[in-house]
Amino acid sequence: MLRALAGDAVWPPPMWLMRQAGRYLPEYREVRAQAGDFIALCTNPELAAEVTLQPIRRYGMDGAILFSDILMVPWAMGQPLRFAEGEGPQLEPVRTAAAIDALDPTVCAGNAAPIMQTVRLVRGALDAHAQKTTLIGFAGSPWTVACYMVEGHGSRDFAAARGMAYGDPQLFARLIRTLVEATTDYLLAQAAAGAEALMLFDSWAGTLSPSQFRRWVIEPTGQIVRAIRKVNPAVPIIGFPRLAGPMLSEYAQRTGVQCLGVDTTMDLRWAASAVAPNQALQGNLDPLALVAGGMALEAEARSILGTMRGRPYIFNLGHGIEKVTPPDHVAALVRLVRTG
Repeated sequence: MLRALAGDAVWPPPMWLMRQAGRYLPEYREVRAQAGDFIALCTNPELAAEVTLQPIRRYGMDGAILFSDILMVPWAMGQPLRFAEGEGPQLEPVRTAAAIDALDPTVCAGNAAPIMQTVRLVRGALDAHAQKTTLIGFAGSPWTVACYMVEGHGSRDFAAARGMAYGDPQLFARLIRTLVEATTDYLLAQAAAGAEALMLFDSWAGTLSPSQFRRWVIEPTGQIVRAIRKVNPAVPIIGFPRLAGPMLSEYAQRTGVQCLGVDTTMDLRWAASAVAPNQALQGNLDPLALVAGGMALEAEARSILGTMRGRPYIFNLGHGIEKVTPPDHVAALVRLVRTG
């Protein structure tokens, strides 16, 4: 995986799957029940490390992504957070200057110390038993995290966050600056603890107009990448601006990420032509094709492999694994990708 991130056209391609350590695995559900609530699982280093390693043991993936959540950054800065069963994340909305000032980005990495211990435990386990597996640290990009912080919960359109970005851009910029600082420190702490690659998830990038995309997705992401490079110039960074569409090319050029995560809706041939030849692509199998399995899964996977052969590429999904995915379908996909 590190060779692919460095621009080598490795074949068969390395692979891992977004949300590969999750609810579709029976062994995950056992650990989740043992932990109690979701935040307790994310902040229990032994249990979070176990969950991170489960798909590596089961499938031999080339990437092990830290088990955590993008909202652990606002949690670590002091924003109250809980995960309600069947409702998703619930936060106290941040919509005023006083609420933003109450956040403390300087304590984020310190309050996230249990997560850094998870990284160290996983790094030690991989060094002992799976030395070719790359440990991926991650965070949410400022725009996507701000969406949840302002809205207070999940949403289809994040109207409150978008409304603040338009209606009071100076106030919204204060929140984004706070997130840039906290996210940079958080990712650097993961790299120091043993993460070999870092990923920025911008799941709601596709909700923005081009001008807003440039201001709230490209600019903050570029600031984080440049700040990380000053301290750790060697660590590769993957950016995933979901539903970016034709903005992918500008994102690739201006943020400085080595690898572009590609969502299910994007044509991979176009994506390959829109970014530099040495920039790796990652994606973009439809998670529902993985649920379906059989001939549908094989046809989709073969099409992706045929399109990406000859360029730096990491096989992945275009979004996270669905909880109803049969584990046997993941095993079948792994076998298919390994044949190239």
